[in-house]
Amino acid sequence: MFLSVFDIFKVGIGPSSSHTVGPMVAAARFLDLLRGSPFHAHGVRASLHGSLAFTGVGHATDRAVILGLAGISPDTYDAEAAETAMAAVATDRQVQPVGLGPLAFDPGADLLFDYGPALECHANGLILMATDAQGDVILQETYFSIGGGFVVTADELGRDVAPEEARPVPYPFRSAAQMLEMAQASGKSIAEMKRANEIAHHGHDGLNRGIARLWQVMSDCIDRGLQTGGILPGGLNVRRRAPALHASLMAERGLNLGAPHMVNDWISTYAIAVNEENAAGGQVVTAPTNGAAGVLPAVLKYWLTQVPGATADRLPDFLLTAAAIGGLVKTNASISGAEAGCQAEVGSASAMAAAGLAAVMGGTPAQVENAAEIALEHHLGMTCDPVKGLVQVPCIERNGLGAIKAVSAASLALRGDGHHLVPLDACIEAMRQTGRDMSHKYKETALGGLAVNVPNC
Repeated sequence: MFLSVFDIFKVGIGPSSSHTVGPMVAAARFLDLLRGSPFHAHGVRASLHGSLAFTGVGHATDRAVILGLAGISPDTYDAEAAETAMAAVATDRQVQPVGLGPLAFDPGADLLFDYGPALECHANGLILMATDAQGDVILQETYFSIGGGFVVTADELGRDVAPEEARPVPYPFRSAAQMLEMAQASGKSIAEMKRANEIAHHGHDGLNRGIARLWQVMSDCIDRGLQTGGILPGGLNVRRRAPALHASLMAERGLNLGAPHMVNDWISTYAIAVNEENAAGGQVVTAPTNGAAGVLPAVLKYWLTQVPGATADRLPDFLLTAAAIGGLVKTNASISGAEAGCQAEVGSASAMAAAGLAAVMGGTPAQVENAAEIALEHHLGMTCDPVKGLVQVPCIERNGLGAIKAVSAASLALRGDGHHLVPLDACIEAMRQTGRDMSHKYKETALGGLAVNVPNC
């Protein structure tokens, strides 16, 4: 199975990769299905199930479906065009995707939130339908948003379909053990093996351009978050803190006023900046999800700006190594909060960031694997319990702490020789089992934990 760096890292919009990006992608896939069908559709409908229903409003899932049916894509999202499309749908009660003409769609009647039991295959289910002039369904497909912007149909989920899986790669590792064995046999680093795999699919230039864009979007997101104040949308009245935190840190820079651990505040501020942008619906990169989008960019920004010897030309090694770890977690467990709790989101992101940092700081493959394991192990059992169903509390701060854990994990691993008791594969399997056993109340439904113990009205 081959999961590209561009599968793990996707340019999208906030606030959620599974609840916003995924449904938009599903809508685009349904439009393509409709374009290729012999049926002449008069209208479209949608129903949201499981976590997509329970926290869909807070995650802007309804808006995402509407925009997706209107033909807007997350990777080319334009805020002005999106607002124009939303206004047109509200006024005309129809969507007008390219190649299909006007299709009747009344958001109040044709977009259903089903709060009953989730669909059998996955917690994030979405059914899209095309109807004729009499309102009868003439085409229907069920999609599952399985985390990180990945979308599969029910048939694909059963067949374990992966992007581009039919194409061979030089280093086809499916586990951390295989990854380390291949690294030892080839004498290559994890980043070098991952690069060879990517080149087989995207070529040198495509890979380099794609990675450059990923970091540009991440960096721009940090900068916007550090500069933009105000109150986050959704009704919790959460104030954006990143600008004030950044201003305070900048004022103290060079004055020798802070303790050495103040570096943690810098790391947290970068992460908070990203996740405040995400909560506001801004452009982010899944890393591996939107809810955990701040962890890896924060660690990467910290390394580039505050670690002696860091150079931008090593940035691809960081992202490629992180993507290799993210691919292992996605393949063998989950990166979906609705499937396995926040251990699958911030925990996975922390493991990826720890691995990337260990790699660019000279770690051996064994040390890199150790760094990822340490970071993931100490997120096991973490629930996803967003207050009011918004990706704000505890999600924003949680990214800051996940980034700090990543740096600590990399540092600990680099002080060892790579030998450790718990293999990364065992930790990933423990995470999968923990997610399986976790009550649905703690898996992005806002039915347990902080979501029911914090006043949110």
